[in-house]
Amino acid sequence: MKPKVTREIAAEAAVWVTRLHGPDRSPQMEREFRAWQAQSAVHREAFERCTDVWIDVGKIKLATAYETVSPSSWRKRPRHGARWWAAGVATAGVLAGMLLLGRQWWEQGNFTTDIGEQRAVMLDDGSRMLMNTDTQLRMAFDDRQRTIEVRRGEAFFEVAKDPHRPFVVRVSGSEVVAVGTAFAVRYGAAQASSPSELTVTLVEGQVNVRPATDAGADAVAPAQAISMKAGERLRLDRSAGSAATEPPKVDRPNVDQVTAWKRSEAVFDATALRDAVDEMNRYSRTPIVLVDGLSRSALRVSGLYRTGDNLGFARAVAHLHGLRLKTEGGRLELGKAQ
Repeated sequence: MKPKVTREIAAEAAVWVTRLHGPDRSPQMEREFRAWQAQSAVHREAFERCTDVWIDVGKIKLATAYETVSPSSWRKRPRHGARWWAAGVATAGVLAGMLLLGRQWWEQGNFTTDIGEQRAVMLDDGSRMLMNTDTQLRMAFDDRQRTIEVRRGEAFFEVAKDPHRPFVVRVSGSEVVAVGTAFAVRYGAAQASSPSELTVTLVEGQVNVRPATDAGADAVAPAQAISMKAGERLRLDRSAGSAATEPPKVDRPNVDQVTAWKRSEAVFDATALRDAVDEMNRYSRTPIVLVDGLSRSALRVSGLYRTGDNLGFARAVAHLHGLRLKTEGGRLELGKAQ
């Protein structure tokens, strides 16, 4: 079966069209673009289709672009001829909107995802960044250093090697420093008792996690630099009311399970029910709420679930543990059976 253009590759192609038509086109950018195109025939096809839309759509109002660029606008459409992406106002609007939004991303350096949304971004240096749900990042690249600031959320980085420009991810007073490697960074509340938690999972290569020189009093950072090896996960957190970061915790989890979100999956292995619910709620605006004291229960959850499918998860848990499931006020309540 012929490989298909994925949404992530289409998004990358849209950004490349924007950059190559922009004022900052350079020989270096063209070399990076050719390297991106050379990854596969699918990448080349995606670029050709986005170029067709760029030409066919012409001018589009920014307001229309924002309306049509939402994930719900992406639907499968039958292919009719070489320019099937340009067939229909909605499809053309989506891609034109992506191009306009892509231009804003590169000019301002800001990247965001909504709840339940994921976004793949090809960075200036050829590095690849996959953003998870409800994430906000800011990029600042110069001749000496490539910097990404994680303000909230989670992202996976595949870093292009450049020994003269380290790749630094700054988050809450910590710096994750890499040259060429692959790792995930997550920052936010894992549970109510740890409102500020930083997790770094190293898939391949090596990174150093160190305190930033300008870390504030509320930073989540190690006391000194920590060198990580492939397969390790580093966790730093500050419990509610704590005056300092807790001692770092390093373990070797199932990396495929930890990064299952890249496949729009959540994998649990005897996970406390309250923690599993917290994880599922990250991806949905229809929250699951535990009532009747279930948040303090010893119930456990195992299995693979689709992120964003809170109803399917709640039904499965209710069946597994004999619980009551009720829809109330736009939320899903799990409680003890009457």
